[in-house]
Amino acid sequence: MDQSDVTLERMRSFVRVAERGSLSAVAREFGVGQSTITRHLRELEDALGVALITRTTRRLALTAEGAAYYSDSLRILRLVEQAGAEAHSRAQAPSGIVRLSCTAALGVLHVGAIVFAFQDRYPEIAVDLSLTDERIDLVREGMDLAIRLGPLADSALKLRALGQSERRLVAAPAYLMARGRPQSPQELSDHEGIRMTNVAGSGTLVLEGPDAARHTVPFAGRLRVDHGLAARAAMLAGRGIAPAHHWLVADCLADGRLETVLPDYTVPSVPLSLLIQPERAGTARVRLLADILAAQLRAVPGIAPEAGAATASAQR
Repeated sequence: MDQSDVTLERMRSFVRVAERGSLSAVAREFGVGQSTITRHLRELEDALGVALITRTTRRLALTAEGAAYYSDSLRILRLVEQAGAEAHSRAQAPSGIVRLSCTAALGVLHVGAIVFAFQDRYPEIAVDLSLTDERIDLVREGMDLAIRLGPLADSALKLRALGQSERRLVAAPAYLMARGRPQSPQELSDHEGIRMTNVAGSGTLVLEGPDAARHTVPFAGRLRVDHGLAARAAMLAGRGIAPAHHWLVADCLADGRLETVLPDYTVPSVPLSLLIQPERAGTARVRLLADILAAQLRAVPGIAPEAGAATASAQR
């Protein structure tokens, strides 16, 4: 093996091809021709003396040696980037790019303002803010941080538990005047429900009563949406009753555009978490944004503190 031919440039090309599964996508990302990425892979394999990727007309796949080399390469590249960032930050103000993924509605209504203030304080730090309600693979997409709602399964990512996002049933006054105000959970079956297509089990609603008893009732309606802001717009337009995160509708409840339905009953809250790539956790710019996000999101209306919030393993 000729170590001099194992360059960081070739290693970066290999890592991104392994993550994205496409030579053309990586070429576009790096702003080079596809032939350049192909050459980087060939030269790296020649230097190592092993095949890293198998190529067919339909797909790319890592060999066993490629999978092992990918894991090692990822750690090396993260360390190189972190070492450079730390050296740079010691000499001057923190700089570079932080890539953040966030649930769309929360990002538009609350996280964007936090990011704006962060950049005013640290003008040399660029932020790529990706808003999506899909559970993307953070490693594959090259994200440093992610804000997620809902339960998380185990993985290698670090987690900061930010609290519990409180929810409630809401509807527009015009809808309630036209259709009546339900007095019990069972009466919800006679009403239009606004449901989320990307939330499992949205056809059933669970409510906690004043006596701590749980009520499970069918929840139907003619409108289903896949975006929190679309659900908010539907509520304001009087399209029905919906279980809403308090941070999504706090301003509408305050000025009377929406009202709480069955105020003695609550919808179970949802965990709010900040996920961090472990290799990026020590990088100054990532650490700074993570700290500010954690502090500011805990102050968002309807985010209740969670006892024992700590770093743990979580889903990407």
